[in-house]
Amino acid sequence: MRDYDLAYDATVSSEGNFVHYALIAESEPMEFEQAVKDKRWYKAMLEELGSIEKNQTWELTELPPNKKPIALKWIYKSKINPQGVVTRYKARLVAKGFLQQAGIDYEEVFAPVARMETIRLVASVATQLN
Repeated sequence: MRDYDLAYDATVSSEGNFVHYALIAESEPMEFEQAVKDKRWYKAMLEELGSIEKNQTWELTELPPNKKPIALKWIYKSKINPQGVVTRYKARLVAKGFLQQAGIDYEEVFAPVARMETIRLVASVATQLN
């Protein structure tokens, strides 16, 4: 059995304007307080924290005097197969880095991530061009 939410993208005016309704299956939480109560999202958050620790993604350090820590935010995404069934719940813990300033809050930033499709494309083009 699925959970369904009824959402709308407009309000009904006193004149009776047309209202758009959408049936949203397995809606994604918008806030941590919502997600932590659902065992599926809680498990996804634990997996993300385990991945961060395993890959040593972050290094915790002492905060310099008179500096504020960078805030974190959980992002939730349901992975859905072509039949519309949720196959996986993904939670990502991200830093709100838009508040950082180069040379003050960080020295270098990089994200060494490549999709397999991109690697195949580059290999194919390189092969064709010898």
